[in-house]
Amino acid sequence: MAKVLLIDDDVELVSLLKEYLVREGFEVDLAHDGEAGATLALSGQYALIVLDVMMPKLNGIEVLRRIRAQSSIPVLMLTAKGDDDHRISGLELGADDYVPKPCQPRELVARIRAILRRLAPSDDEPVQISVGELSIWPERRLAEWAGINMELTSTEYNLLEVLVRQAGRVVSKNDLSTLGLGRPLARFDRSIDVHLSSIRQKIAALADGHQCIQTVYRMGYQLVKE
Repeated sequence: MAKVLLIDDDVELVSLLKEYLVREGFEVDLAHDGEAGATLALSGQYALIVLDVMMPKLNGIEVLRRIRAQSSIPVLMLTAKGDDDHRISGLELGADDYVPKPCQPRELVARIRAILRRLAPSDDEPVQISVGELSIWPERRLAEWAGINMELTSTEYNLLEVLVRQAGRVVSKNDLSTLGLGRPLARFDRSIDVHLSSIRQKIAALADGHQCIQTVYRMGYQLVKE
């Protein structure tokens, strides 16, 4: 039973979400302000955090900043519909995905399960896949660049693995969203671009000065084979 922490000051909403999540087989704790939420999130008790942006004492962006300074635990942000600034800020700080509020409990559960499913350990023997200086171990969800471990969020790792497995080919944003985030790409959704920008910052440039992950105009992204 996966244990989830909901951090949101809307007591009525999180009570409803908790009731639904419990019915779906999750164990759920609640926090109603950012300070308490940040402390609990870093306690090591949880498989995933659901985090609202607008809260007293410490807003969700600052809570996420504290979490990412110490932990790579998956974080799903709750953002106001149309609030692109907070959504992008959260993604840039390492949020794994977001759900616009008001949200349907069924959608929230689907997003949580999509993230946790990709984190599930495999019983397969460790296999290394390498493209130039980049290596990944899918069963362990590890990635290295030039022998140095890459600190990736769960979603960043998912997207990188998709590109590694398709190295040399162009992968569309919709395929990246479906395979990496577990959902089709919504119109005007910039999540993939933000996640890929973060991954690029963690990978050194190639010998010719170009990025290892390249944007292919109107088509998607490509991991270049050296």
